[in-house]
This record gives sequence, structure tokens and C-alpha cells, in this order.
Amino acid sequence: MQPNILVIEDEQSIADVIVYNLQKEGFDVHWERDGRDGLLKAQTLIPDLCLLDLMLPGIDGLQICRLLKSDARTKAIPVMMLTARSGETDEIVGFNMGADDYVTKPFRVQPLMHRIKALLRRSDTVDTGKNVLQLHGIEIDRTNHAVKYNGIELELTPTEFRMLWTMMSQPGRPFSRNELLETSRGEDANSLERTIDVHVRALRKKLGDTTDLIETVRGVGYRFSRK
Repeated sequence: MQPNILVIEDEQSIADVIVYNLQKEGFDVHWERDGRDGLLKAQTLIPDLCLLDLMLPGIDGLQICRLLKSDARTKAIPVMMLTARSGETDEIVGFNMGADDYVTKPFRVQPLMHRIKALLRRSDTVDTGKNVLQLHGIEIDRTNHAVKYNGIELELTPTEFRMLWTMMSQPGRPFSRNELLETSRGEDANSLERTIDVHVRALRKKLGDTTDLIETVRGVGYRFSRK
């Protein structure tokens, strides 16, 4: 069966382009233009991926994302936000709400298709290796998708979780921004290196007094402290 993709977008011309190209790729596509209808569709269909516009009638995209990610039935649905807002603050808010990817308009169709496929592949990946890491009072559990610091649970977005897991799995090893992007997103990473800095700032903020454990490696990227 082909993956089900739900597009929640109120602009007809943009929706037509997205739906046409997704169907051309062989996906089973559903489209809703109203926020409330889109949320209901996501809750009943449980799509394999949701493309979500930020500015919608009824309920805006941020609210929809928050509701999907706070519901046990829908929190595993990968969410890709589509928006004309390109500001760094808007990206941080989107990722903090649980978005897995953030695409600004206008966008190129083929890179968008690549990112959708990469996000679908990433959500289907199952790693049978070690599933719990502990270091410096931080415990990250990949099976239950949970992170704790000194026993207190931290609320991380899926992308923040994957980045933290990657760095903690090899403490002391510098990861380039491109490597972290490949881990968290997949294809079409080269044009999106700036996004990693947004995620790192958000992740450091959530780690509180352990923020210095994610070290900046000048000219390279980031690493999780071994000390």
C-alpha cells in the first residue's frame, strides 16, 4: 500500500501543485483547506505524513500540530509545516510544537518531494541496536521516545530527540551540521544547514543547567561533551 499523505492547505493553487505531484509519485493524497476539517481528518485517517500550512481558517497550523503531538493516537504522525513565514523565531516555535520539518514558501517542487520521501523513510526506520543511553545525568530511551535529566522528563521534539541521540551515542565526537541534518532529515540537507543551529539553541534551552554539554566545535558543528 502506498503511504497516505494529508495536505492541509487553504490556498487552492498551492494545494493543486502539491496534490498533483504527490499523486504523480504514487502517494494516496487527501486534501483539506480548513484547519478544523484538517484536524478531524488527521485524527480519523491517521496519515503516514501530514503537510500542514501555518495560516489556516478555523484553527491555525501551530495549534493543529500541538494537538496532534499531544494525542497518543496521532503523535507519531510526521508533520511537515508549510509556511510563508521564514523567520528563525517562527521555525523555533514550529519545532517546539513538534513539527518534524519546516518548509518556507515559495518552495521548489522536487526538493519538497525529496524531503517528503526522506521523512517517510525516517519514520519507517527501525533500529534494533541499543535503545537507552545514560550520560551526565541524562537518560535517553529510544524505545519509549523519552528523555530524562536527573529523573525529570524533558519534552523534546522528534528532531531534537534524534539529534540528541546521535550526539550522545558518540560523546566527544564532533558532528558537522550536514551530518546532523542527514540524521534528522535525510535528503536535501546541504541547503538546510542553518536549521541545525535553530534546533541546537532550542535543545540547549530545554536542557537547562546542562546546556554546556552540547559544545560548539568551531568550523565543524557540535558534539556532546565526554567530560
